[in-house]
Amino acid sequence: MTSANDPGILDRGDAACIIGSGPGGLSTARALKAQGITYDQYERHSDVGGIWDINNSGTPMYESAHFISSRDLSGFVGFPMPRHFPDYPSHRQITDYLRSFADAYGLRDPIQFNMPVALIEKDAEGRWIVTLGDGSKKRYRWVILATGTNWQPNLPSFRGQFDGEIRHSNSFKSGQEFHGKRVLVVGAGNSGTDISCEAAIHAGKAFISMRRGYYFIPKHVFGVPADVFGENGPHLPLWLARPIFKVLLKLLVGDLTRWGLPKPDHALFETHPIVNSQLIHHLQHGNIAVRPNIDRLDGEYVVFEDGSREPIDLVLCATGFKWGAECAAQFFEWKNGRPLLYLSMFSRTHQNLCAIGYLDQNSSAFKLFDTQAFTLASYLRAQLDDCSSAKQFDQLIKTDEPDLSGGIRFVQSDRHAVYLDARSFTTYLEKLRASLNWGTLSIGCYDALKRVPKQASGVPPTSQPLQEVSLHGK
Repeated sequence: MTSANDPGILDRGDAACIIGSGPGGLSTARALKAQGITYDQYERHSDVGGIWDINNSGTPMYESAHFISSRDLSGFVGFPMPRHFPDYPSHRQITDYLRSFADAYGLRDPIQFNMPVALIEKDAEGRWIVTLGDGSKKRYRWVILATGTNWQPNLPSFRGQFDGEIRHSNSFKSGQEFHGKRVLVVGAGNSGTDISCEAAIHAGKAFISMRRGYYFIPKHVFGVPADVFGENGPHLPLWLARPIFKVLLKLLVGDLTRWGLPKPDHALFETHPIVNSQLIHHLQHGNIAVRPNIDRLDGEYVVFEDGSREPIDLVLCATGFKWGAECAAQFFEWKNGRPLLYLSMFSRTHQNLCAIGYLDQNSSAFKLFDTQAFTLASYLRAQLDDCSSAKQFDQLIKTDEPDLSGGIRFVQSDRHAVYLDARSFTTYLEKLRASLNWGTLSIGCYDALKRVPKQASGVPPTSQPLQEVSLHGK
């Protein structure tokens, strides 16, 4: 434990340290700024944007990547995405949007760019000592991790010997890499299905290996984005919504087993659906074929669990990421590779160690970051003001065990160890803040911070009218 009186440490008093300036870090900065909380923010890259900046070293972003939630439900609270953006913006448009957001609320000035955080320690007084990449050390009352969870590739190992190439999808940038090759994409998450479509277009021969079947949701339903369709409809109880949506998918998508896709082994909503219309198109046209799990490798061949084999040049593993928080990992309790945090935000054993974005959910992320950040900033403000609500919340951090599943029995997997239902999560936080008198997250609650931003590429100034958008998404 570091000494609290070390003269080599700059004491920042009652200030917070935010690590990262991607979407979660920017949302946190806005919330702290609105509450008048002093903070420093560190970003190892040269600009804001996190994984959405394809020039950020280590990002899993690729040239054809787009949002899987739609424009109108995906923006930050009070800062909608521009109307001229398409229904599903590209990664470059999202990066521009994030930079415009930072400019609009004056969030750049406190950020120290090109400054990684090397280590976090706790001193004898319970304050946090942050060691920066240049060797300097600073003491903070709070540390907030907003580093994201998609940086450390989870690369599986396979039995046997392979003559071809095996790599993780985080190294993939363009479909041109597949030209003339026999490509097998392993994994059928939303990134895996996107990349498999690139293989269907560019590869000499393309396959996708899937360990289970999924429900495929088209990006548009009756001409509108699927999440907008779901949000604008009646909010039905799960027992009624599930059969209605299954019938709708049957009408819109049909029987997916016709094209080799395995039948889902779970009920609708029990894992993330695949929001992709293109893969079905390519399956229907024979541009790609489905294969089961890999059993072993055999020279130039990949052998699958059903005994079939294919000659393959490149195995690209879209098999997810290990959640890191390397600089503070020792302070977390982990379950199946996921940190166990109260409301996915607060360490239960180390006071004032917090996180934003360390969650998996069935909704668009940016508004969920906002409801996290608003709650976190309210708690920090209550501590500064020595309010009784801070002590009440301290007790909740230790003992509260809310059910945030929304009644959904998520599949048993590492990914779903801390999975939550976005609507249940948002509703719970709203009720909790109301009980503590911490205010309401509303469309206009950050308007006082706004200033006319520098115009980012493709993003107009924020003088455009605000849209009334749901805080929930779908």
